[in-house]
Amino acid sequence: MSVTLASLLDLAALPHDEVIDVRSPSEFAEDHLPGAISLPALDDAERAKVGTIYTQVDPFQARKIGAALVSRNAARHLEGPLADRPGGWRPLVYCWRGGQRSGSFAVILSQIGWRADTLEGGYRSYRRLVVSMLHETPLPWRPVLIDGNTGTAKTRLLHHLASEGAQVVDLEGLAEHRGSLFGGLSGPQPAQKMFESRLAAALSPMDPARPVYMEAESNKVGDVLIPASVWKAMLAAPRIEVAAPLEARAGHLIETYAELTADPDALAAIIDRLRPYHSADTIADWQGKAKERAFRNLSASLMRDHYDPRYAKSMARKSAAIARHDLSDLSEKTLRDTAGAILAAHGV
Repeated sequence: MSVTLASLLDLAALPHDEVIDVRSPSEFAEDHLPGAISLPALDDAERAKVGTIYTQVDPFQARKIGAALVSRNAARHLEGPLADRPGGWRPLVYCWRGGQRSGSFAVILSQIGWRADTLEGGYRSYRRLVVSMLHETPLPWRPVLIDGNTGTAKTRLLHHLASEGAQVVDLEGLAEHRGSLFGGLSGPQPAQKMFESRLAAALSPMDPARPVYMEAESNKVGDVLIPASVWKAMLAAPRIEVAAPLEARAGHLIETYAELTADPDALAAIIDRLRPYHSADTIADWQGKAKERAFRNLSASLMRDHYDPRYAKSMARKSAAIARHDLSDLSEKTLRDTAGAILAAHGV
């Protein structure tokens, strides 16, 4: 049977036990349906081989070779990842456009006795829903932005808001980037399409009648772009500003970027990237602090002389914040109390 998605909310209501992506590994890595597992009908090399034969030699030969490869790969999946699936297991199978790859794999599963369905239109139909939500239609949700200088623990504050029952979207978490020059140290970011899938999945179940709290960002988080509809809503959104003493912010940065204190070469390379913006003496001073492991002084200096002036410049182009919270420290209690005050004033 073929299943049609009318909206992204339909994904959560699907009766299937598992969603199987039979596209190639590279297609899966770029993006896939939330929660899908990768069981390729053809790997990247096989897909390229069959495609070349189809377009340059003979479509019949390509289909014959493709069928043999799909059967071989299906056998490998049945003997491996699917070996323990029970008789009542019900999978949903999809490929790029709902064609031969998903159809042939679903037939094999159905012949075994499983109730295997395919996704009408494949990944493309799902991607159209994501694009429609994030790029083509106005966002129905009301963002409220948490803003503040670097090191004011805005992400931790968002987590406290979520713990208190607020609707929260952690853009940096979805983008796997912490939003500053030091942000991309934990590994590669997701592809743009994957980021958008994560964002759509986070937003879809949220109540448009309630605020959605987000961290104020530029239109890029590391290498990924905030989609047009979301960015437009963020530009018009009210801002809540948080502030904290420089010393507390320096301590927070040291904790957040603890991996830098263990990798002097990486830290030195990052400081070098600031040369276009600062004098040679300033860069030398920062490099000296890093070499001496004076991380608290280094963090304070980076914020005072690099991040804070840039934040002040960006604030001059924005409308005034609707509220400001001056935090005495960045302890969990202070952040929890601040989250409570924000929700009391602006809604859960």
